[in-house]
Amino acid sequence: MSKSRSRKQQPKNWRTIVIAVGVLTFAACFCGLAAISLGQRAMNFFQPATITSQEPAPITWSADSADLTIAVAPVMAPTLAERVEAFNRQSLRTPDGKIMSVQLTLLTPQEIVDQSLGQPRFQAVAPDSSIWLNQIDQRWAQAQATQAGAISPRRVGEPVRYAISPIVIAAWEDTARALGWPENPVGWGEIQRRATQDSNFKWNHPSTQHAAGLLATLAEFYAGAGLTRGLTEEIATQPEVLDYVRSVEATVRFYGEGETVIVERLAEEGRNFLDAFVAQEQTVIQWNSGRRGNPLVAIYPAEGTLWTDHPLALLELGGDGALSVTNNQRLTFRSFVDFLTSEESQRAFLAAGYRPADLSIELDASGSPFANTNAVDWRQPKTTLQIPSAAVVEVIQNVWWYTKRPTNVYLVVDTSGSMEGENLRSAKVALNAFIAQIQGDRDQLGIVEFGSGVKRFEPLRTMSEGGRARMNELVINMQAYGNTALIDAVWQANQDLQTVADREAINAIVVMTDGQENASNYSINDLRRALEANRVPVVIFTIAFGRDADAALMQEMARIGGGQFRRADETDLEELYRIISTYF
Repeated sequence: MSKSRSRKQQPKNWRTIVIAVGVLTFAACFCGLAAISLGQRAMNFFQPATITSQEPAPITWSADSADLTIAVAPVMAPTLAERVEAFNRQSLRTPDGKIMSVQLTLLTPQEIVDQSLGQPRFQAVAPDSSIWLNQIDQRWAQAQATQAGAISPRRVGEPVRYAISPIVIAAWEDTARALGWPENPVGWGEIQRRATQDSNFKWNHPSTQHAAGLLATLAEFYAGAGLTRGLTEEIATQPEVLDYVRSVEATVRFYGEGETVIVERLAEEGRNFLDAFVAQEQTVIQWNSGRRGNPLVAIYPAEGTLWTDHPLALLELGGDGALSVTNNQRLTFRSFVDFLTSEESQRAFLAAGYRPADLSIELDASGSPFANTNAVDWRQPKTTLQIPSAAVVEVIQNVWWYTKRPTNVYLVVDTSGSMEGENLRSAKVALNAFIAQIQGDRDQLGIVEFGSGVKRFEPLRTMSEGGRARMNELVINMQAYGNTALIDAVWQANQDLQTVADREAINAIVVMTDGQENASNYSINDLRRALEANRVPVVIFTIAFGRDADAALMQEMARIGGGQFRRADETDLEELYRIISTYF
């Protein structure tokens, strides 16, 4: 493979990058990313009456409705759902006799932001951090285009914080000790050095659409600047700060969907999955309370950390014919706030591993999950970092594309005869959605289209304007015919990634099929041996599309590729591709 296919050099003029990237609507790119995966996984925690799915029915509620729907982020959702059930059992009534009722709808924080700007199906929001509330208000003010000197309108009412949890680096106890815990402070520098020295060391933080990922990224920028407060756009885009963040990010094994999915994979795969990952402190407590052996410990970054402060806020809906929050819904909101801040609820949050908002409750008292354990330390963190302004956060989100670990990813696409018609049309929409997520010019994308054999092999291209146009053109021109040489197509993608041999990047294959393997020269055992012999690791994500897909083969392929297997149908294939894009 010629050097011309190697990754482009990092641009030198970082200020120019920030200005150019600023025109991108970063948040909009991620609208709807995790509704399916997180929804399907988290639904296991909820009773049906508590949480609703987003149905495409008309958005409406009566003028005297006392039913309050709250959009909640995934990590808090199970605990808040239990509190909702307890509240609803009281059957409280408004002065006009309406029963107060609360429901939850599960959304990622970025979805909460995006949907709050339109006519949402919810009247209140419970993201995991106030940072998302700031983004709602900033984007709402920008959308209203207020006159110079006018007071910008607020979309979010005064928030109430009902629980808190610091962002930590969760690690297996022996891994933490190898890093120097608990005798010595451990920070991002120690994580970066360990991952650089030991190629088998695996750690991750979620994508910046999740609080853990965004707050960890902000902490890295603070660490690079040597500050604990006062982070500005100018400081965040200084070359030395960006170089520091890039050096830490270069050691991330992959990104992803957040603690909910990470914990599930830890339960399935154990130590082999990750050595350490960024999460809320509560995740460590929950893991240890439900399992014996292989405990996790919370490492509080030496440079300081930020907190998830779990706010609950009412939206100021209405105007221009839009639905408004009713007086009865406001009464339900206030009653639910009183319930969440009551001693009963505050102790319930403590039992679930959160720190109560009520500071009079002692964390180290008998029965507290913070007592008699060294896995978490209620006296930590020693340093709390200041949440920067929404404008600074937006710049960091945008510039993160140039500091995060780059990606080489092959899309392996089944265009056999069984994909004819609606299946292929759905696949094309999904593929274009995936391509749209790849930003900047450091990530590279290739396509392997297969039927009876490999129909088209398009080598890795950077996602410049021309590269993106080329990939979209290939997708548009895909035609369905032939049998299903699935393994041969994955084999070729893996072989090319080994030829490119880019150790700085996340190397990945995303493969989709709707049928049974029936035409390959290579077997799954051949592929397993090839992956074991790889010079650079490759992670494989597999999607079984439709009822006839060989789910067993796809599961095995994902297992030996250290990735994930997902099922899809005609309604969620696009969403799955969007979700998978968060790993890169």
